[in-house]
Amino acid sequence: MSRKIRVWHPGSIFHITSRGNRHATLFYDDYDRKKYLTLLNETCEKFPFYLHAYCLMTNHIHLLLEIINDPPGEIIKMAHSLYAIYFNKRHELDGHVFQGRYKSELIDSPQYLLEASRYIHLNPVKAGIVEHPAQYPWSSYLSYVTTNSNPFIVTQRILSH
Repeated sequence: MSRKIRVWHPGSIFHITSRGNRHATLFYDDYDRKKYLTLLNETCEKFPFYLHAYCLMTNHIHLLLEIINDPPGEIIKMAHSLYAIYFNKRHELDGHVFQGRYKSELIDSPQYLLEASRYIHLNPVKAGIVEHPAQYPWSSYLSYVTTNSNPFIVTQRILSH
């Protein structure tokens, strides 16, 4: 059975999710999370994109990513391949790190953009990890509510609504 073709065009925004293989842990510690963000930034240098929001949970990730010229598959393939190589080497493992193909939802309206951002930032609250999204250090939430800017996060589009 062939895979469904993913439709995209320059300027498309996607809510991308990916889970650890068999729901396994993707990030054992803060060093792993920092490395994932570093590798995502390196990927952005080769395949430029805008990152509107992110949340790194223990066994899955959420990205709100706007495409510039390259298909989202190339972006995720590079970032996740680099992370899988790093992760397996650091933790002396082998095999798949991510479970199957990443999932992506095309953001087709300003309302959906805001809903996706809200969903991403509230993920640690709904999981019972923190009581307020500002308490979770591994999301882009603080870039939206404080003067601490993260140069990798583009907040203007969401804040303009």
